[in-house]
Amino acid sequence: MENYSIRQISKLSGYSGVTITRIKNYWLEQVPREDIDYSKVRYMISDATYFHKEGCLLNLMNATDQKIIAHLYVKEESFLEAYPWFSNLKNQGLNPEYITTDGERSIIRAMRLVWPEVKLQRCLYHLQHEGMRWLRSYPKTEAGKDLRTILSELSRIKTINERDAFIDSYRSWLNKYRDFVRSLPRTTVSFKDLQRTIILMNNAIPDMFYYLENRIVHPTTNALEGFHSRLKTDYQRHRGLTKAHRIGYIHWYCYFKNGGC
Repeated sequence: MENYSIRQISKLSGYSGVTITRIKNYWLEQVPREDIDYSKVRYMISDATYFHKEGCLLNLMNATDQKIIAHLYVKEESFLEAYPWFSNLKNQGLNPEYITTDGERSIIRAMRLVWPEVKLQRCLYHLQHEGMRWLRSYPKTEAGKDLRTILSELSRIKTINERDAFIDSYRSWLNKYRDFVRSLPRTTVSFKDLQRTIILMNNAIPDMFYYLENRIVHPTTNALEGFHSRLKTDYQRHRGLTKAHRIGYIHWYCYFKNGGC
């Protein structure tokens, strides 16, 4: 984690490079044992990150202290990977009340099946980013330009009044442009962009503002994304690791960042 080379560690410790390499490989082939009381976790953040398309790290963070409570290295972010993992965690006592999620549909589906009563806070940053992406930097229609302006305010919402104003603005936009959107040829880029954004917003609005009612709920997954960013920066110092040792490194990284010793 401190970017020391085998040669430097050998000099500091007095052990030979061969011995240091053997010790390193031994521990990278082990899985750290963590004792986490899942029954105390009520607020979570969920996110995933890919490593050069060779694998994906699914991560769950305790939103109250920002410690990693569970992680899984898989081929891809999918329902088939997430559902049995969540089910196993539930059997170990994990039963959150709120989860802030990036909006990946397969993960949301798995969460709702395992924890049907949980409230899923949609990450405002991901919603804004995806909506802006569908509308593009320079929308070709006035409808697209107006909707982009509305979405630009999403991440700034801090109060109930601002929430209500945002929802009113969006509903007013729908009433104004609904017939126009329907009149567009379905094969045009403008129709597809607007329709995708409308579906995105309509599905997300019921789960966008839990954080205003409960301040412990995170409105974005930024805390976990920041952890992933630091992990990848540190991981880049060890690009020569085999796949098995890379997975081991990730396990130990999460363990030590949580204060393991």
